[in-house]
Amino acid sequence: MTDFRDPVTSNSFPITRTDHACFGCGDENPIGLHLRFAPEGDGVKASFVPRPEHQGFHDVVHGGIISAVLDEAMAWATAHVGVWAVTGEMRVRFRQPLRIGEPTSVVARVSGIRGRLVTTTADLQLDTDGSSIATSSATFAQVDADVAAIWRARYLRDPDMVAADLRAIPLNAAETNVEPNHPGLSPDDACAPELDD
Repeated sequence: MTDFRDPVTSNSFPITRTDHACFGCGDENPIGLHLRFAPEGDGVKASFVPRPEHQGFHDVVHGGIISAVLDEAMAWATAHVGVWAVTGEMRVRFRQPLRIGEPTSVVARVSGIRGRLVTTTADLQLDTDGSSIATSSATFAQVDADVAAIWRARYLRDPDMVAADLRAIPLNAAETNVEPNHPGLSPDDACAPELDD
């Protein structure tokens, strides 16, 4: 699609938060994938080692789990270019079975943006030889600005949000809130306030 503009990449999530229940990347979901994404080139990358609970047929990872890994990677690729979006359409091509316990890496990138639509690609590869387990392409739809702002605050430790939050702390906060061995604001409270789920 030649009328898509190229995305501008940035290190837009130097510190991601994991204190939430997202199936793909949250620590508070006991059955989640617990993926950790980092910028890599013009996209993102994460490691994934499938566990026994990810099994479909005996010793083979369920295709839905593989699809979830690819989807999560493409969602973080959109965040990497500063866009918060949801999956509108996704296509997956399974190239070979993935066995339980086999270390893999997933890479994803944004390939274009047109209006509110974002196109992405992802590849899940074996770490041992780099062969592809599955590839995916998807179209994401950007969320409204107010939703994007809430998600940025929920899933990122955003330096702009930190500065705004620190300006909101009263100058006498230390005097009124400090008790021995219990400061009024922890570094986590000051850096990334929690939002109600």
